[in-house]
Amino acid sequence: MNRRNAMVFGLSATVLAACGARMPGFAGAHDAGRSAVYKINEAQAQAIPFRALDAINAIRARAGLGTLQFSAELNAASLTHSRDMSVQNRPWHFGSDGSSPLLRAQRVGFQGRFLGELISETFETELQTINAWLLEPTTRTVLLDPAATQMGFAWYQESNGKIWWTLMTGA
Repeated sequence: MNRRNAMVFGLSATVLAACGARMPGFAGAHDAGRSAVYKINEAQAQAIPFRALDAINAIRARAGLGTLQFSAELNAASLTHSRDMSVQNRPWHFGSDGSSPLLRAQRVGFQGRFLGELISETFETELQTINAWLLEPTTRTVLLDPAATQMGFAWYQESNGKIWWTLMTGA
C-alpha cells in the first residue's frame, strides 16, 4: 500500500470510527431488501453540524492541519444553496439565479476569503457524506485545505428523505 492510499484509508477509518454506534434516525427494513432512509428529526438536526465539525476536525488533526470553526455566514450560504439545489433538482455549484459559491458567500456578508464548496445529493448521513468526499481527490483537497480556518455546513431534506448537503470553507 503506498503512502497516499494509507493516508486515505487512515482518514476514512477516522470518519467511520466517528460513526461508531448505529446512527439514529434510520427508517426502513434492511431485511425487506429496501434501503434505510435517514430521516432527520429535530434533536438530530441540532447535533448534525457538530458531528460534522468534529469529524472534519479529527480528519484534519490526523493530517497535521489546524481545526475549523463554524462561520455563521458560511452556514447561511450553505443552507441557501442546499435548498436551492433541491428546487433545481440537481447537485451543482451554481444557484438558480446563476450565483457562484463565492457570490453566495459575499451576499451573506462573509468577510473572509472563500476557499471551496462541497455538495452532495444523497440519502446518507452527514458522516457517510463526509467520508465520500474524503475518498475523492478533488473533494478531499477542500476538506484538507491548510489555509481553511472556517466552515459552513448545512442541508435540506426533502419529504422523500433525499438530503442535499453543502459544505463551504473559508479563511
